Amino acid sequence: MKNVSIIKALILTVITINMAHAQTIQKRYEQNPFTLVYDGAITKNEKGKVNIHPVKYKLNGIDIAANVYTPANYDASKKYPAVVIAHPNGGIKEQTAGLYAQRLAENGYITISADAAYQGASGGEPRHTDKPASRVEDIHGMADFITQYAGVDANRLGVLGICGGGGYTLKAAQSDKRFKAVATLSMFNSGEVRRNGFQNSQLATIQERLQKTTEARTQEAAGDKMIYAGVASITDEEIAKTSTDLYREGYEYYYRTYAHPNSTFLYTMSSLLDLMTWDAATNMDLINQPLLMMAGSKADTKYMTDEAFPKAVNAKTKELFVIEGATHIQTYYKPEYVSQAVTKLLSFFQANI
Repeated sequence: MKNVSIIKALILTVITINMAHAQTIQKRYEQNPFTLVYDGAITKNEKGKVNIHPVKYKLNGIDIAANVYTPANYDASKKYPAVVIAHPNGGIKEQTAGLYAQRLAENGYITISADAAYQGASGGEPRHTDKPASRVEDIHGMADFITQYAGVDANRLGVLGICGGGGYTLKAAQSDKRFKAVATLSMFNSGEVRRNGFQNSQLATIQERLQKTTEARTQEAAGDKMIYAGVASITDEEIAKTSTDLYREGYEYYYRTYAHPNSTFLYTMSSLLDLMTWDAATNMDLINQPLLMMAGSKADTKYMTDEAFPKAVNAKTKELFVIEGATHIQTYYKPEYVSQAVTKLLSFFQANI
């Protein structure tokens, strides 16, 4: 009986520790003065080190919330190359976009990552609107702001898009030639997936879903309740039963280990009217800048990078860099995969901006 009691006590201790650990992780944003949730995030600005500067600016009348990172020993009278970073679908500037922004700043770049309009800490109504034209405009807007920032050499501007931000980056770079070098990580073609389903799993229901989207738009126009698509919350059991790496690991990332109250998988149903007729991989021939596309070898989203990359027939140079062993979400946070991506980005930007 004594041994049983000891075992029960040990089990209870382990459960208590795990629960405390989970609570710590879930409230990670509360432990950082900038609400950053990625590993190794800046906790305070110190002279001579990489610093973070929360900023706000207007874009088409909407307040945009962004973070600018400046390199160690930043001197506003000098000139630095800069990189714009577009966050993933459902993501915000405090997650993986911030991680890559900080890592690039540690290597001499002034970087900016902003919450998309209608999302995160940025303004815009209705909330969680997720339209491609707006997401692309967000990238142009970051370029507007950062090229006017003290110390930035406007002629040495690069762009990095992650996940959905990667798809929107491809589109933004087709017309915006301020971007001298274009990079994507784990590119996600939002239009293709909303239209065809993930891995083309919903081809048979395209018209049915368009009809539901049309009805949602009609309901909104009548002033009725807003209809949302996506996932508002999820249980551990539901996460475990999710069959695809992208969504299972994504739920874990966004709702557990790197959760932030401003991050959500919700978007207005009416956004699909725009999303389902849009495609990141159209007009790829308009990209004439150097292009780097990176994806994990085990990423179940890699097919989207593989589809888009060959279409960039006019890119000055182009490279498809495969991160061996990585899934889509693992490129957001796993040190060994982040380091590979950052090392590749540094050589790419150093050569081209």
